[in-house]
Amino acid sequence: MANAVGMVEVLGLPPALAAADAMCKAANVTLVGMEKVSGARYTVIVRGDISEATVAVEAGVEAAKSILGDKQLYLSSHVIARLSENLESVLKSMRPNARLASYLDPVPSDRPPLVS
Repeated sequence: MANAVGMVEVLGLPPALAAADAMCKAANVTLVGMEKVSGARYTVIVRGDISEATVAVEAGVEAAKSILGDKQLYLSSHVIARLSENLESVLKSMRPNARLASYLDPVPSDRPPLVS
């Protein structure tokens, strides 16, 4: 059950991609998305168990800090242990789109498996 949300905010697309990659590789989390907040600010959002989201955020922070630039590209990070259902319904990025939902739903028993 994905009951935690982890977020890393960075300045620029390269550190956002580096953070997203590191977060997905470091822990068993699902990448919810990367939101362009304003200007060059991006927030990378993942979901997973609390411990996995925490590990993912730590890895994302380290990856963002490792990108060299004129200024610090890592801005902030946070893990929310149990996101309120109210908040999930309001935030567009927390709702899986139809394409993603088809991957998350279990395969119906009347459908043949993809790999035999």
